[in-house]
Amino acid sequence: MTVNVVGIGGSLRADSQSERALRIALDGAAQAGAKTTLVSGADLVLPFYDPGETDRSPLAIRLVDELRVADGVVLVSPGYHGTVSGLVKNALDYIEDLRGDVRPYLDGRAVGCVATARGWQAAVTTLTSLRSMVHALRGWPTPLGAAVNSAQVEFGTDGGCTDAKVTTTLRTIGLQVVEFATARV
Repeated sequence: MTVNVVGIGGSLRADSQSERALRIALDGAAQAGAKTTLVSGADLVLPFYDPGETDRSPLAIRLVDELRVADGVVLVSPGYHGTVSGLVKNALDYIEDLRGDVRPYLDGRAVGCVATARGWQAAVTTLTSLRSMVHALRGWPTPLGAAVNSAQVEFGTDGGCTDAKVTTTLRTIGLQVVEFATARV
């Protein structure tokens, strides 16, 4: 059976540092045999989540449908003022549409969490926020998460990173998502 991992994150900037980090984590999942799907940047430009509104945009429908069939998830957010970006938070709010599913929210799914920020304080508090949201959504944060200080680490357009340890950490997060998902299936 092929494990399906959905990566959500990045910023409105195409090919942002956080999106590049997400791609490396998803590469780790793919190397472990998973089918991966990237939902980033323009894919996350969604109307503000409104639980009373049942008519969803095509992008919102795609996001929820991808999460519905996901065995695991990787979340990457830039740290904005010490927490997740509004773009990522709004995308996570759409998980509420899974509340009535057999597997509600992110129930039983491994979720890798990564935060990128220009400084350690914002990177660490953003990672903590992501992990807390995953718990609230009934997901299982992977044992390894990553707080990446983009003042010290840069991601290249070639898919590389200036710090081999960070690359290894991100790939390991993707691998852990697949290992947990495989054990749960």
